[in-house]
Amino acid sequence: MPSAKKKDEEFTFVSPVVKYLLFFFNMLFWIIALFLISIGVYSRLVKHAETVLACLTVDPALLLMIVGVLMFFITFCGCVGSLRENICLLQTFCIILTIIFLLQLVAGVLGFVFSDKARGKVTEMVDNAIKHYRDDLDLQNLIDYGQKQFNCCGGISYMDWSQNMYFNCSEENPSRERCSVPFSCCLLSKEESVINTMCGHGMQVLKYDTAGAFINTNGCIDNVVNWIHSNLFLLGGIALGLAIPQLVGILLSQILINQIQDQIKLQNYNQQHHSDPWR
Repeated sequence: MPSAKKKDEEFTFVSPVVKYLLFFFNMLFWIIALFLISIGVYSRLVKHAETVLACLTVDPALLLMIVGVLMFFITFCGCVGSLRENICLLQTFCIILTIIFLLQLVAGVLGFVFSDKARGKVTEMVDNAIKHYRDDLDLQNLIDYGQKQFNCCGGISYMDWSQNMYFNCSEENPSRERCSVPFSCCLLSKEESVINTMCGHGMQVLKYDTAGAFINTNGCIDNVVNWIHSNLFLLGGIALGLAIPQLVGILLSQILINQIQDQIKLQNYNQQHHSDPWR
């Protein structure tokens, strides 16, 4: 029965839906990886990283390039592995994705358990950023944006701005911004037709209650912590949104690996069956 033989040879355990779904899934993140690498390279070439490295442990541009290259390699394994039905590449893709997922899980648990140490590290980074506020325009814009969004000033309090050489309150400081805070700390009223950009001047010499009538006196660290506590469901949703693509990739790759292994077993069986001299 030649038609039955032909039907057996055409049958495959590998589902085209799973195969091409995994391929396009990886292709999407492969494009994102190229985008991250491009941004990282551009930022690295255009800007000097000395000021950033003084405030942060890792240069953001370098971090983008590392993440982009890692994503590029992982998605390359997934794309080629699914398209060529290569078990080795698919297993590499699945194992690396699983390791990354577990590392993220461990990092989240450690961050929760050692929250005091994490808070101390963040405080140190904020203090360093305040010291270099005038040294880098992007850093300055980032701090101003954070202070406006969270209605805060400084790390622990508005007095932290004395750590900056321009805002320092010492008698030896010749700066016109002596004892001041940035404009982003100011309380702005919608009723004011003219915005007073000098509202932060001399605020550090005022007492807490008096200064509170003109600027945000609370530090950004406490405000951010309070915001996190009040938006746990939102943050949990974001974390779940980041975890779902990884779990989908792991699940699809494992299904495809099992299907390819079943197909190999079928082919080996057919070869042995067709070569049987007693058949």
